Formats: sequence, structure tokens, C-alpha cells
Amino acid sequence: MILGAGAAATVDNSIDFNSIDPRPVLIVTGLVQEARIAAGPGMIVICSSSDPAQLRALLATLDPSSFRGVISFGVAGGLDPSLKSGDVVVATEVLAGDTRFLAGLALNEEMIASAALKRRRVVRGGLAGVEQVIAATACKAALHSETGAAAVDMESHIAAAYASAAGIPFAALRVISDPASRSLPALAKSAIKPNGDIDLRKVLRGLVRNPTTLRALVSTGIDFNRALRSLRGCRSFLIGGEDLATVDI
Repeated sequence: MILGAGAAATVDNSIDFNSIDPRPVLIVTGLVQEARIAAGPGMIVICSSSDPAQLRALLATLDPSSFRGVISFGVAGGLDPSLKSGDVVVATEVLAGDTRFLAGLALNEEMIASAALKRRRVVRGGLAGVEQVIAATACKAALHSETGAAAVDMESHIAAAYASAAGIPFAALRVISDPASRSLPALAKSAIKPNGDIDLRKVLRGLVRNPTTLRALVSTGIDFNRALRSLRGCRSFLIGGEDLATVDI
């Protein structure tokens, strides 16, 4: 099922789904493509349309006691220069300002090998949560220097805060779409519909007005499609939740 409408602290929300619990897992995504990949039995999937305010409003309508855990699942911007598009970051923590949420999602080597990831790396690291897209390479470098995070997205910190307030487990898995070495074109940032889908007409109109952006958009599209392929390979990590366990931090 997919739902979507268009003071320093440390919080431990390590996730353990090994015990029997009939409640579904809440999967938080930013784009409709991510939501479609995550959807399945035992999951309630919400899509924020990459809009933090919309995500908070949507979460406010949900009863947290009806979920056995929360997972942030989707693509992210790369901050660690060694990560390429399609590489997978399993979050150990989510950093948002002075707040730090610990996360749990244990993947053993057998699970990683069984996923359809080909040559993509799977690393464990921090995620930086932000309210606006971090597009420029200089801004990514500055955020990496400040936080040490491997990647950045606009949903994980909100999902982590929701889980923390509810006292339920939290985890996050994100795939690098735009690596640290690539700036996102302004047109790519603004072409998301309220339902979380890509507005292709807006992209085409932008290209007509400024054809010089074509090369950057093509490169961004290739990176995004590579990230979605890796994300599909990570779908098996979510099935049923029985393969998710606490991670020692």
C-alpha cells in the first residue's frame, strides 16, 4: 500500500523485527519510483514528493502505534567522494543539526551477495538530513566536512524523528543517485510533481529554453536510473522484515 499527497540529542532507534509482530512496517520515500519499488505485503509506503513539510503533514495523519518500525528507503545525494551512483548506504545514524538518531539495519555478507547489486558497493555510514536539496558540489563537500555523513536526503531525519517520538525502531537504506562530484541541474531539482513523480513536460520546456543543460540532465538521468536499479536490488532487504535486525553501534 502506498500513501502520499503530494538542543543536542542522541536517540537510539535500532531496529529489530525478529520477534513476531503482525503490524506492518512504515516505509518512507521521497519519489514515486522509490515508493513503487518498496510496495508489497507487510509494508505501508508513503511518498513525500521530496517535500519535508508535506512529509511531516502526512506522518501526522498516521497512528504510529499501528507500525512495528519505520524505514527510510530511496535514493540520496553522495557526500563521501568515494561513493558512486548506485552504491548503497545502510545508515548507522541520521544527523540533523545538533540531533543524532541511531539507526539499525543489519545485513550480513550472505544477504548482500544475494541482492541484485552486481558491482555496487554496500557501505555502512551516516546520513545527513536536510530541508532543501543540496545540489552544488561545494555544498556537498562542506556538508561532508561538517557531518562526516556518507550521503544526504530530505526524508530520513523526519522519519527518524517520527520513530523516536513514537518509541518504535528506525532504519534507513539509501542508494547514491548524484555522487559528490556531480552538481544537480536546477531543472532536475524543480521537476518533481506533487505526487512525487517526474514532470517530463517541465523538463522538456526547460530544455527548449536552455538547451545547454541537456548534457547535465542526461548525466543526472543516467545516475538516477542506475540508482533505481540498485534500489530494486535492495528490495529483498525489506521483504517481510524478518531479515532486519539490530545493529550494534
